[in-house]
Amino acid sequence: MTLPDNMNGPDWGCVRDAWEEMRNRRMMPMRIGYDPEFRAKLAEDHREIAGYNNYEYGRMAVEALGEILDSDSRVLEIGAGPGTLTIPLSGQVKQIVVVESSDAAVASLSKNLLGCRVENVEVMNRNWLEMGEREVGDGFDLVVCSHFLWQMKDLKRHLAKMEEVSRGHCAVIQPAGRDSMVKEMWTEITGERYTGEFDPDADHFAYLILRQWGRLVDVRNVNYSVERSFDQEVRYIASFIGKSVEVDSRMKEQIEQYVSLKSLSKETQSAVVMWWESPV
Repeated sequence: MTLPDNMNGPDWGCVRDAWEEMRNRRMMPMRIGYDPEFRAKLAEDHREIAGYNNYEYGRMAVEALGEILDSDSRVLEIGAGPGTLTIPLSGQVKQIVVVESSDAAVASLSKNLLGCRVENVEVMNRNWLEMGEREVGDGFDLVVCSHFLWQMKDLKRHLAKMEEVSRGHCAVIQPAGRDSMVKEMWTEITGERYTGEFDPDADHFAYLILRQWGRLVDVRNVNYSVERSFDQEVRYIASFIGKSVEVDSRMKEQIEQYVSLKSLSKETQSAVVMWWESPV
Protein backbone atom coordinates (compact mmCIF):
# COMPACT_ATOMS: atom_id res chain seq x y z
CA MET A 1 0.00 0.00 0.00
CA THR A 2 1.37 3.41 -1.02
CA LEU A 3 0.56 6.06 1.59
CA PRO A 4 0.61 9.84 1.02
CA ASP A 5 4.00 11.50 1.55
CA ASN A 6 2.64 13.77 4.32
CA MET A 7 1.36 10.92 6.50
CA ASN A 8 3.50 11.99 9.46
CA GLY A 9 3.24 15.77 9.53
CA PRO A 10 4.08 17.72 12.70
CA ASP A 11 0.46 17.83 13.86
CA TRP A 12 -0.27 14.13 13.46
CA GLY A 13 1.14 13.09 16.84
CA CYS A 14 -1.51 15.07 18.74
CA VAL A 15 -4.31 13.84 16.50
CA ARG A 16 -3.13 10.24 16.82
CA ASP A 17 -2.93 10.43 20.61
CA ALA A 18 -6.43 11.92 20.85
CA TRP A 19 -7.77 9.25 18.47
CA GLU A 20 -6.24 6.41 20.46
CA GLU A 21 -7.53 7.76 23.78
CA MET A 22 -11.10 8.20 22.50
CA ARG A 23 -11.07 4.90 20.59
CA ASN A 24 -9.87 2.95 23.64
CA ARG A 25 -12.70 4.44 25.69
CA ARG A 26 -15.27 3.81 22.96
CA MET A 27 -14.16 0.19 22.43
CA MET A 28 -14.07 -0.88 26.08
CA PRO A 29 -15.82 -4.23 26.61
CA MET A 30 -19.26 -4.27 28.21
CA ARG A 31 -19.60 -5.61 31.74
CA ILE A 32 -23.12 -6.99 31.93
CA GLY A 33 -23.83 -9.28 34.86
CA TYR A 34 -27.58 -9.76 34.76
CA ASP A 35 -28.16 -11.63 31.49
CA PRO A 36 -25.81 -14.18 29.86
CA GLU A 37 -27.65 -13.70 26.56
CA PHE A 38 -27.33 -9.91 26.62
CA ARG A 39 -24.98 -9.64 23.66
CA ALA A 40 -27.11 -11.84 21.43
CA LYS A 41 -30.21 -9.82 22.32
CA LEU A 42 -28.37 -6.55 21.70
CA ALA A 43 -27.26 -7.77 18.27
CA GLU A 44 -30.87 -8.62 17.41
CA ASP A 45 -31.90 -5.15 18.63
CA HIS A 46 -29.40 -3.60 16.23
CA ARG A 47 -30.73 -5.71 13.36
CA GLU A 48 -34.32 -4.64 14.01
CA ILE A 49 -33.53 -0.97 14.59
CA ALA A 50 -31.44 -0.82 11.41
CA GLY A 51 -34.64 -1.22 9.43
CA TYR A 52 -36.64 1.36 11.37
CA ASN A 53 -38.97 3.41 9.16
CA ASN A 54 -37.86 1.57 6.02
CA TYR A 55 -34.13 1.98 6.76
CA GLU A 56 -34.43 5.73 7.28
CA TYR A 57 -30.79 6.22 8.38
CA GLY A 58 -29.53 4.55 5.23
CA ARG A 59 -32.04 6.29 2.98
CA MET A 60 -30.98 9.71 4.24
CA ALA A 61 -27.31 8.85 3.72
CA VAL A 62 -27.94 7.55 0.19
CA GLU A 63 -29.87 10.70 -0.64
CA ALA A 64 -26.90 12.81 0.52
CA LEU A 65 -24.58 10.80 -1.75
CA GLY A 66 -26.94 11.02 -4.71
CA GLU A 67 -24.72 13.26 -6.84
CA ILE A 68 -21.93 10.65 -6.97
CA LEU A 69 -24.16 7.58 -7.53
CA ASP A 70 -26.02 6.20 -10.51
CA SER A 71 -27.58 2.93 -11.64
CA ASP A 72 -24.24 1.67 -13.05
CA SER A 73 -22.22 2.30 -9.88
CA ARG A 74 -20.20 -0.52 -8.31
CA VAL A 75 -19.81 -0.01 -4.58
CA LEU A 76 -17.55 -1.51 -1.93
CA GLU A 77 -18.99 -1.22 1.58
CA ILE A 78 -16.74 -1.91 4.55
CA GLY A 79 -18.32 -3.08 7.79
CA ALA A 80 -21.95 -3.26 6.69
CA GLY A 81 -23.34 -4.55 9.99
CA PRO A 82 -27.03 -5.52 9.62
CA GLY A 83 -27.37 -3.61 6.34
CA THR A 84 -28.46 -0.20 7.60
CA LEU A 85 -26.85 1.44 4.56
CA THR A 86 -26.55 -1.62 2.30
CA ILE A 87 -30.24 -2.23 1.74
CA PRO A 88 -31.34 1.28 0.71
CA LEU A 89 -28.13 1.69 -1.30
CA SER A 90 -28.76 -1.55 -3.21
CA GLY A 91 -31.77 -0.05 -4.95
CA GLN A 92 -29.72 2.83 -6.37
CA VAL A 93 -26.62 1.08 -7.75
CA LYS A 94 -25.64 -1.85 -9.95
CA GLN A 95 -23.69 -3.91 -7.40
CA ILE A 96 -22.44 -3.78 -3.82
CA VAL A 97 -19.57 -5.86 -2.48
CA VAL A 98 -19.59 -6.01 1.32
CA VAL A 99 -16.57 -6.80 3.47
CA GLU A 100 -17.70 -7.70 7.00
CA SER A 101 -15.54 -9.55 9.54
CA SER A 102 -18.20 -10.27 12.18
CA ASP A 103 -19.99 -13.61 11.82
CA ALA A 104 -22.96 -12.27 13.79
CA ALA A 105 -23.20 -9.19 11.55
CA VAL A 106 -23.02 -11.35 8.41
CA ALA A 107 -25.88 -13.48 9.74
CA SER A 108 -28.00 -10.38 10.47
CA LEU A 109 -27.16 -8.83 7.10
CA SER A 110 -28.00 -12.04 5.23
CA LYS A 111 -31.35 -12.25 7.02
CA ASN A 112 -32.19 -8.64 6.15
CA LEU A 113 -31.08 -9.00 2.53
CA LEU A 114 -33.29 -12.05 2.15
CA GLY A 115 -36.25 -10.33 3.80
CA CYS A 116 -35.92 -7.34 1.46
CA ARG A 117 -35.30 -9.53 -1.60
CA VAL A 118 -31.99 -7.85 -2.38
CA GLU A 119 -29.99 -9.76 -4.99
CA ASN A 120 -27.17 -7.43 -6.07
CA VAL A 121 -25.06 -7.67 -2.90
CA GLU A 122 -22.05 -9.96 -2.52
CA VAL A 123 -20.89 -10.55 1.07
CA MET A 124 -17.27 -11.36 1.96
CA ASN A 125 -16.82 -12.53 5.57
CA ARG A 126 -13.28 -11.18 5.89
CA ASN A 127 -11.17 -8.68 7.83
CA TRP A 128 -10.86 -5.60 5.63
CA LEU A 129 -7.31 -4.62 6.63
CA GLU A 130 -6.01 -8.16 6.23
CA MET A 131 -7.17 -8.44 2.62
CA GLY A 132 -4.81 -7.81 -0.27
CA GLU A 133 -5.74 -5.58 -3.18
CA ARG A 134 -6.33 -8.58 -5.46
CA GLU A 135 -8.70 -10.13 -2.92
CA VAL A 136 -10.72 -6.95 -2.56
CA GLY A 137 -10.73 -6.18 -6.26
CA ASP A 138 -10.84 -2.74 -7.84
CA GLY A 139 -12.95 -0.73 -10.22
CA PHE A 140 -15.28 0.51 -7.49
CA ASP A 141 -17.00 3.80 -8.19
CA LEU A 142 -17.57 4.31 -4.47
CA VAL A 143 -15.87 2.86 -1.40
CA VAL A 144 -17.89 3.61 1.72
CA CYS A 145 -18.07 2.79 5.42
CA SER A 146 -20.87 3.67 7.82
CA HIS A 147 -20.66 3.79 11.63
CA PHE A 148 -17.39 1.92 11.35
CA LEU A 149 -14.43 4.22 12.05
CA TRP A 150 -14.04 3.27 15.72
CA GLN A 151 -13.30 -0.30 14.60
CA MET A 152 -10.07 0.92 13.01
CA LYS A 153 -7.04 1.25 15.25
CA ASP A 154 -5.04 2.64 12.33
CA LEU A 155 -7.41 5.22 10.86
CA LYS A 156 -4.93 6.57 8.30
CA ARG A 157 -4.25 3.12 6.91
CA HIS A 158 -7.99 2.51 6.62
CA LEU A 159 -8.60 5.74 4.69
CA ALA A 160 -5.59 5.17 2.44
CA LYS A 161 -6.76 1.65 1.61
CA MET A 162 -10.23 2.96 0.77
CA GLU A 163 -8.62 5.29 -1.76
CA GLU A 164 -6.43 2.53 -3.13
CA VAL A 165 -9.37 0.41 -4.32
CA SER A 166 -11.56 3.27 -5.54
CA ARG A 167 -11.61 4.59 -9.08
CA GLY A 168 -14.08 7.31 -8.19
CA HIS A 169 -15.08 8.45 -4.70
CA CYS A 170 -14.77 7.43 -1.06
CA ALA A 171 -17.30 8.21 1.65
CA VAL A 172 -17.55 8.04 5.43
CA ILE A 173 -20.88 8.16 7.29
CA GLN A 174 -20.85 8.53 11.05
CA PRO A 175 -23.61 9.18 13.62
CA ALA A 176 -23.11 12.42 15.54
CA GLY A 177 -23.90 12.88 19.23
CA ARG A 178 -25.41 10.58 21.84
CA ASP A 179 -29.08 10.67 22.84
CA SER A 180 -30.19 12.30 26.08
CA MET A 181 -31.18 9.12 27.97
CA VAL A 182 -27.62 7.73 27.88
CA LYS A 183 -26.19 11.06 29.00
CA GLU A 184 -28.64 11.49 31.87
CA MET A 185 -28.33 7.87 33.02
CA TRP A 186 -24.55 8.15 32.98
CA THR A 187 -24.71 11.11 35.39
CA GLU A 188 -27.36 9.37 37.53
CA ILE A 189 -25.22 6.26 38.03
CA THR A 190 -21.68 7.67 38.16
CA GLY A 191 -22.44 11.04 39.75
CA GLU A 192 -20.24 12.65 37.09
CA ARG A 193 -21.21 15.07 34.34
CA TYR A 194 -21.33 13.42 30.93
CA THR A 195 -18.52 14.80 28.74
CA GLY A 196 -18.89 12.71 25.59
CA GLU A 197 -17.48 9.43 26.87
CA PHE A 198 -19.57 7.36 24.45
CA ASP A 199 -20.34 9.79 21.65
CA PRO A 200 -20.07 8.09 18.25
CA ASP A 201 -18.41 11.11 16.64
CA ALA A 202 -15.29 10.11 14.73
CA ASP A 203 -15.77 12.03 11.50
CA HIS A 204 -13.64 14.99 12.58
CA PHE A 205 -10.57 12.75 12.88
CA ALA A 206 -11.08 11.49 9.33
CA TYR A 207 -11.65 15.05 8.12
CA LEU A 208 -8.38 16.27 9.66
CA ILE A 209 -6.42 13.47 8.03
CA LEU A 210 -8.01 13.99 4.62
CA ARG A 211 -7.41 17.72 4.67
CA GLN A 212 -3.81 17.10 5.68
CA TRP A 213 -3.54 14.98 2.55
CA GLY A 214 -4.96 17.81 0.49
CA ARG A 215 -8.33 16.18 -0.21
CA LEU A 216 -11.35 18.40 -0.84
CA VAL A 217 -14.12 16.93 1.31
CA ASP A 218 -17.83 17.48 0.79
CA VAL A 219 -19.77 17.28 4.07
CA ARG A 220 -23.49 17.08 4.70
CA ASN A 221 -25.49 16.59 7.91
CA VAL A 222 -28.61 14.42 7.80
CA ASN A 223 -31.34 13.72 10.35
CA TYR A 224 -33.06 10.39 10.93
CA SER A 225 -35.51 8.87 13.40
CA VAL A 226 -35.06 6.05 15.90
CA GLU A 227 -37.66 4.38 18.12
CA ARG A 228 -36.93 1.56 20.57
CA SER A 229 -39.11 -0.69 22.68
CA PHE A 230 -38.78 -0.59 26.48
CA ASP A 231 -36.46 -3.63 26.62
CA GLN A 232 -34.39 -2.34 23.71
CA GLU A 233 -33.93 1.02 25.40
CA VAL A 234 -32.82 -0.65 28.66
CA ARG A 235 -30.27 -2.78 26.81
CA TYR A 236 -29.11 0.20 24.77
CA ILE A 237 -28.37 2.26 27.90
CA ALA A 238 -26.82 -0.71 29.71
CA SER A 239 -24.47 -1.37 26.78
CA PHE A 240 -22.83 2.04 27.31
CA ILE A 241 -22.98 2.24 31.09
CA GLY A 242 -21.45 -1.24 31.19
CA LYS A 243 -18.25 0.07 29.64
CA SER A 244 -17.44 1.88 32.89
CA VAL A 245 -19.24 -0.06 35.64
CA GLU A 246 -20.70 -3.53 35.88
CA VAL A 247 -24.42 -3.52 35.20
CA ASP A 248 -25.91 -6.06 37.63
CA SER A 249 -29.58 -6.80 38.37
CA ARG A 250 -29.83 -3.90 40.81
CA MET A 251 -28.48 -1.43 38.27
CA LYS A 252 -30.72 -2.89 35.57
CA GLU A 253 -33.73 -2.10 37.81
CA GLN A 254 -32.41 1.44 38.22
CA ILE A 255 -32.22 1.83 34.42
CA GLU A 256 -35.73 0.37 34.04
CA GLN A 257 -37.13 2.83 36.58
CA TYR A 258 -35.46 5.70 34.78
CA VAL A 259 -36.81 4.64 31.36
CA SER A 260 -40.31 4.20 32.85
CA LEU A 261 -40.26 7.72 34.28
CA LYS A 262 -38.93 9.31 31.09
CA SER A 263 -41.33 7.43 28.79
CA LEU A 264 -40.37 6.34 25.28
CA SER A 265 -40.79 8.42 22.16
CA LYS A 266 -39.40 8.68 18.67
CA GLU A 267 -36.00 10.40 18.70
CA THR A 268 -34.41 12.52 15.99
CA GLN A 269 -30.70 11.88 15.62
CA SER A 270 -28.03 13.19 13.28
CA ALA A 271 -25.25 11.79 11.14
CA VAL A 272 -22.39 13.28 9.16
CA VAL A 273 -21.94 12.20 5.54
CA MET A 274 -18.60 13.11 3.94
CA TRP A 275 -17.20 12.16 0.59
CA TRP A 276 -14.16 12.98 -1.52
CA GLU A 277 -12.66 12.08 -4.86
CA SER A 278 -10.01 9.39 -4.76
CA PRO A 279 -6.70 10.53 -6.30
CA VAL A 280 -5.90 8.88 -9.63
